[in-house]
Amino acid sequence: MLAFNEKSNLLERAETAFPLADVAAPNLYRNLFSYTEIPKIAFNHRTVPLDMPDDIWITDTTFRDGQQAREPFTAEQIVHIYDLLHRLGGPNGMVRQSEFFLYSKKDQEAVRRCMERGYAYPEITGWIRASGKDFELVKSMGLKETGILVSCSDYHIFLKMKMSRAEAIQHYLRVIRECVSYEILPRCHFEDITRADFYGFVIPFAIELMKLRDQTNMPIKIRVCDTMGYGVTYPGSALPRSVQGIVYGLTHYAGVPHELIEWHGHNDFYRAVTNASFAWLYGCCSVNCSVLGIGERTGNTPLEAMVMEYAQLRGGLNGMDTTVITELADYFTNVIGYDIPPMTPFVGRDFNVTRAGIHADGLLKNEEIYNIFDTQKFLNRPTHVAVSTNSGLAGVAHWFNTFYQLQGEDAADKHHPIIQHIKAWVDKQYAEGRVTSITDTELERVAQESIKEINKESNRAVQ
Repeated sequence: MLAFNEKSNLLERAETAFPLADVAAPNLYRNLFSYTEIPKIAFNHRTVPLDMPDDIWITDTTFRDGQQAREPFTAEQIVHIYDLLHRLGGPNGMVRQSEFFLYSKKDQEAVRRCMERGYAYPEITGWIRASGKDFELVKSMGLKETGILVSCSDYHIFLKMKMSRAEAIQHYLRVIRECVSYEILPRCHFEDITRADFYGFVIPFAIELMKLRDQTNMPIKIRVCDTMGYGVTYPGSALPRSVQGIVYGLTHYAGVPHELIEWHGHNDFYRAVTNASFAWLYGCCSVNCSVLGIGERTGNTPLEAMVMEYAQLRGGLNGMDTTVITELADYFTNVIGYDIPPMTPFVGRDFNVTRAGIHADGLLKNEEIYNIFDTQKFLNRPTHVAVSTNSGLAGVAHWFNTFYQLQGEDAADKHHPIIQHIKAWVDKQYAEGRVTSITDTELERVAQESIKEINKESNRAVQ
């Protein structure tokens, strides 16, 4: 059949016949995923158009998927992080939702305490397996929306659940219909979609969900779960690994509205941020993230990364307070005791620190030369120079001015006596065999000694 697309102003072929392929044996895509070899990326040279939605946003899974990779948060920690997410998302609710486990008393206490905050955003949602027993938890907590695990690859359906595809769909629909009957919005987590039979299971199942949506007038969301991080964004890459192909197929063949599609990716192949960005670009309104990217195995898409991706794609922050990113990093480091790798963008200790002398010289003249943006303004993180054998006078001067917050006429250049004195001490350290960077504590002590010595010389000159 043909349908007129008001966005492209073209007649387009709209396929509706995608029957479930209820196969007798699982399709494990052994040509792509042999397990004894690195997974392969196939191309069919088919491309789909960019289809950026009118509105895009971020959702959070720090308290659900994020907790699966670390010691569980305390209720107090969850509430504090939730407060920070509320501030980060700003008045327009750019961090739209946050999902929670409901199984333990601690998780239930955290949900109640967060609900007492009364914030419109992030909206508190749950997560359950496709079982009636789990659904009772959602009802008891009074939530308006819950995620439901609906695994869609044959790895899960055949090998884990020991079901056929038809049996799996009926199993899922029982719980989804119960959600709808209680007017609780179901968010269907299509687990392992990048290893699933897209036209034989994913699209037929999504069509069934959209039929239920039309019958009940209840929005039914689909979370596209790249559970193993297999998604790729190369032009012309083939399903089931093509990110843009998955999103296009759901919108074009299953009729899923942009606002009901959410991307959830993992970072097993270093593609989490790129895949999430492409999901936005090709029609996904929502990307699901966790603070610092914590989560199963290599983690989820880092929430702070997608804040910056949004700003770059949209040309602004739409009310988000990016300084909260630094507060989150400090809280995880100093209170929770989480070890953030120092080179991690935006949140690592050294993400805007330079150790190269020639770079430090550029920073001293104009920090735009070697800093990605005004990190002081957006993250409360001024540029910093780690003083080492390669830092040079410029590096020492930059450290001194940053540490003592000296600007303009008050700033010391590399010819200042204090800078010369510190540099001489640094050179002596490395001449004697030191190989590590100099700490701020050491440099402060030497700087204070230098200041005292210079003041003494000034007093003697006056006398």
